[in-house]
Amino acid sequence: MEAGFSEMRSELQSREALWRRIQLECQQLHEELLKIRENKDMQEIQTKHQSSCVQLTEQLENKNAELLLLAHSQGHQQEELNKIRTHVYQEDQYHRSEQERMKTEISDLTEELHQKEITIATIMEKASLLERQLKMELEIKDKLLAKQQLLDFQYKVIKSENTHLKEMV
Repeated sequence: MEAGFSEMRSELQSREALWRRIQLECQQLHEELLKIRENKDMQEIQTKHQSSCVQLTEQLENKNAELLLLAHSQGHQQEELNKIRTHVYQEDQYHRSEQERMKTEISDLTEELHQKEITIATIMEKASLLERQLKMELEIKDKLLAKQQLLDFQYKVIKSENTHLKEMV
């Protein structure tokens, strides 16, 4: 029996050693599997990262192209804006000079109108004075005419009397 136990012990020890080797191999395989998974995960991450990098690079290139277009467009728009500003400035200067010219012309016309009003007032005053003088002269003339007619009438009467007296003598 002891030989049977010894054999069993030996077999148990051998199985136990086999079990430990199997466990050790399992542990090593498990560690290798973990390393493989890590490598695979790293490769996936790298692939995703590279894909993201490519995508981000493309986006960056697109943004750079857009920025170049915008810069070119902005330069063109700035030129247009400068042209518009220059045109507005010239129009403003022209408008101001026209306003000044019109102010001067209005001032000149106002002065001319004032002078004409003074001239008209002077002429009206002279016309009124001449009208009064003319009325006075007409009155004097009418009086003189009436006196002349009276004198003519008296002359005719005296002449007629003279003629009559001459005939009588």
